[in-house]
Amino acid sequence: MNPVFKRFSRGCRHGVWEALPKGCSHLPDWQSILIDSTGIRAHPCAAGAAESSAQAEAPGRSWGGFGTRIPTITDGLGNPLDFVLTGSQVHDVTQALLALTPEGAQALIGDKGYDSDAFVRAIEARDRDAVIPPRSHRTKLREVDGFVSKERHLIECFFNPIQHYRRIFSRHEKTSRNYMGMLRFVSTLIWLR
Repeated sequence: MNPVFKRFSRGCRHGVWEALPKGCSHLPDWQSILIDSTGIRAHPCAAGAAESSAQAEAPGRSWGGFGTRIPTITDGLGNPLDFVLTGSQVHDVTQALLALTPEGAQALIGDKGYDSDAFVRAIEARDRDAVIPPRSHRTKLREVDGFVSKERHLIECFFNPIQHYRRIFSRHEKTSRNYMGMLRFVSTLIWLR
């Protein structure tokens, strides 16, 4: 085994990479929280982690094979705050409660995939504005501030640079712990730019 990988894996096991972005993100822009997710293809070598289960490693089935989704929240400037790993077949709104954990935000901005009555009520119960465009099948449309909704591109501007890293855009890691470690390392690089 590669000594660099051993050191990286040991850091993941001891929580080093989990603490790294928290040290960089001590002054986020709380004007709004952006939520979205991206899909990542899993390389065939990512299967078969020893002493683990498929549910623990988040490989999901989709049309193109195995994959992983990364639901992410960022601050108002597009800097990452937190993310989780799910299978690629999991819908975005099921992980939306992740966005409700940071305190102090004034608005939560998301795309139509997060248009759920229960989720919008949960946002408004915390005295935040839900800037989520309604889906087209709704009979009663909700008012959305179009100017604030245009800020949604900032989370896409976060996803673009992280997918330039080979270990991110095609998941080679067998364990979700190591993949999250790489995500946290890359998000630290985003905070430090």
